[in-house]
Amino acid sequence: MSERSGAAVVFVEAPKAEGPMTKAVFSVDSLRAHALTLGFDLCGIAPVAQVARLDYLKQWVERGYAGDLHYLTRSVAARMDPTRVLPGARAAIVTGTIYNTNEPLSIAREAPGDARIARYAWGEDYHEVLGRRQHLLIGWLKEHAGARFEAVGYVDTGPVQEKALAAAAGLGWVGKHTCLINQELGSWLFLTVILTTLDLPTGTPVPDRCGTCTRCLDVCPTQAIVAPYVLDATRCLSYVSIESHEGIAAAQRDWLGSQVYGCDLCQDVCPWNNGAAVTDDPVWVARPLWRQATLAQVWRASDDELQASIRHSPMYRTKVWRLRRNFALAIAATGDAEARAALLEPRDPQVDPSFAHPVVIEHLAWARARIR
Repeated sequence: MSERSGAAVVFVEAPKAEGPMTKAVFSVDSLRAHALTLGFDLCGIAPVAQVARLDYLKQWVERGYAGDLHYLTRSVAARMDPTRVLPGARAAIVTGTIYNTNEPLSIAREAPGDARIARYAWGEDYHEVLGRRQHLLIGWLKEHAGARFEAVGYVDTGPVQEKALAAAAGLGWVGKHTCLINQELGSWLFLTVILTTLDLPTGTPVPDRCGTCTRCLDVCPTQAIVAPYVLDATRCLSYVSIESHEGIAAAQRDWLGSQVYGCDLCQDVCPWNNGAAVTDDPVWVARPLWRQATLAQVWRASDDELQASIRHSPMYRTKVWRLRRNFALAIAATGDAEARAALLEPRDPQVDPSFAHPVVIEHLAWARARIR
């Protein structure tokens, strides 16, 4: 039994057998078909060697574009070579899962009092949901491989470059906004990776179909997409609103606008998302508090209400006090009278402890001073 720590799924070897590891006896079509029965929408196989763009990560980090994303900067070598993650790895099984729902796009919610929250965060925690599904997929491999093997799976948690591997598997191409785009489904996709020592036939990369389009670059409010296919994470509102673990720099506080958690604008305007596939999987449905939320509504929510609304969701890691920080800055940046009135209302830290957090105290004072 071999284990690799840090994985969303830790597994693995198949039926006991003598001799070296051999080719799997199942077909890729049968693997793909089973993946779809588990709730994945795409499944493909990528090689682990000579994968386009894997080596670009080093240059990207050296330019400072990773900022304080230390989980990236400390694992560059492993992310550039999957065999460092799983010695003997021969293939990567990559899945894509649609999280797009029929709720309005962020860009369509233009009222000053609207609170914009990235679509991926509306429902259940994809790490948990897809981790369970990935575990079942590895179990299927164990049952059908007919060969000894090792595998380790990650759901946005490990030292693998999901988008580069997905492109190598033929699931789509990496767009100018640096998200994976599938021609039929669009870019609203969660990606997972299983590295395995099984020898599997790999897919064929598809052509880049972004053409001359620059809509994602043009719409970005902070010019975080500094060139086609190049994202400066330190300027991205997803980074600023989620990865700023303490205070947000004064120069960046006006950047948020109504983006209180993440940002979807570059995907909202992508032509490949016109008529993008919509999921009917209930786990991705927006929770009541986040469905077309307003700034006044989320600000007036109690800590208990906020905590309940983010439990087992991607927002849980952000914590209630960081959401408060973001809400305050967003209200200060907008002209909504109701939200501004809510911001000035007294709050009791004994009832809602987030208001006693030093970062919230400082950001709230700053925001109130801006609107008075």
